[in-house]
Amino acid sequence: MSWLEKLGLKKKEKLEKGVEKSRDGLLNKIGKSIAGKDSVDDATLDDLEDALISSDVGVKTTIEIINRIEKRVARDKYVTENELQKMLREEIAALLKENSPDQPAEFDADFTHKPHVVMVVGVNGVGKTTSIGKLAHLYKRAGKNVVLGAADTFRAAAVDQLKIWSERAGVPIVQQGQNADPAAVAFDTVSSAKSKGADIALVDTAGRLHNKKSLMEELGKIKRVMGKVTDGAPHEILLVLDASTGQNAMQQAKAFTDVVDVTGLILTKLDGTAKGGIVIGISNELSVPVKYIGVGEQIEDLQIFDRDSFVNALFGG
Repeated sequence: MSWLEKLGLKKKEKLEKGVEKSRDGLLNKIGKSIAGKDSVDDATLDDLEDALISSDVGVKTTIEIINRIEKRVARDKYVTENELQKMLREEIAALLKENSPDQPAEFDADFTHKPHVVMVVGVNGVGKTTSIGKLAHLYKRAGKNVVLGAADTFRAAAVDQLKIWSERAGVPIVQQGQNADPAAVAFDTVSSAKSKGADIALVDTAGRLHNKKSLMEELGKIKRVMGKVTDGAPHEILLVLDASTGQNAMQQAKAFTDVVDVTGLILTKLDGTAKGGIVIGISNELSVPVKYIGVGEQIEDLQIFDRDSFVNALFGG
């Protein structure tokens, strides 16, 4: 077995373990909704709806899934528990496919721009800075030259934490300390990345949501100054969300997508929650692709989101 195959198996095991709580909860609820029945009737569909909503799939997405299942059940008539699970798996995978591009590129893929500038947003405590550190490590391991930017200057702890991650990942960091102008830090980060011939610049930003207007103005200023250094920057805007907060993560996502053009999502802490269904709901309701998921605390435990692998892990197949 090649090292690539071994790496793939390790990722699969990590993913399956990471969604274990969500899988056990969802399958248990589905099993109860159809136990002792030889067909899927309205009551069964109501129970299935409750199972999905209580797994944090969300009301809107759940109704969409149930409507799809209802049409298939009406056509196929007799449906066993295994067949129902298969239907669920297929319909959820189809929903994710509709709201996500084809399988995303690996970390060693070429960028259209150099440096490729990624702005990362998200409220405090969701794992934003940690996710940036893990991304830096994964890109460097894939042979990319990476520069970090500590533009979350509202909290001294955010700057210090990113410095620790830069050392752990072995990549340079641009920082000016607490209360520095975030846009100035972002400008210096992209300028440094450009002068060094770096492949990618990952820029941390503050995520205060108490005032959307000030957040929009701050992020808008950061975007503008980065665009002066290199065309089209930022080329990606990633929103980090804590999956364990369930519907709160959905509300945060809606708040951020109202003020900034989010291009992708990072969902963290999946390994510590039974609310993995939020991945499905957020992807469907916001029409923003989930790009990465966090399935553990190790530096390698941030994975590129693969919808088919996720659905298989969620349903244990």
